[in-house]
Amino acid sequence: MSEQRRRDGWVSVFSTGTDYEAELVQSRLRDAGMEPVIHSNRDHAYNLNVGTMSTVNVMVAPDEEQQARELLASHPFSDEELTNMALRSDPDRPPDSTP
Repeated sequence: MSEQRRRDGWVSVFSTGTDYEAELVQSRLRDAGMEPVIHSNRDHAYNLNVGTMSTVNVMVAPDEEQQARELLASHPFSDEELTNMALRSDPDRPPDSTP
């Protein structure tokens, strides 16, 4: 198994290029009683978001891998969930306004 999928005894069950998607997955796994961690290769100083230097992994203990994969496969995220999380994660977005 590649270094990307295993690190210090943890197993990657989800990879993305954004912190907010990883946090959403981490939250869902925590709600199911697991203790996932996020391992980020992103260089936040330069905000790289392409290639292997931008990968953000949600990692679980090996004994939680199957349960985590089954949960994520059975309850995929909706576009609405991802959009809402993305909007909340951008501190520089303009404030909501009324027409």
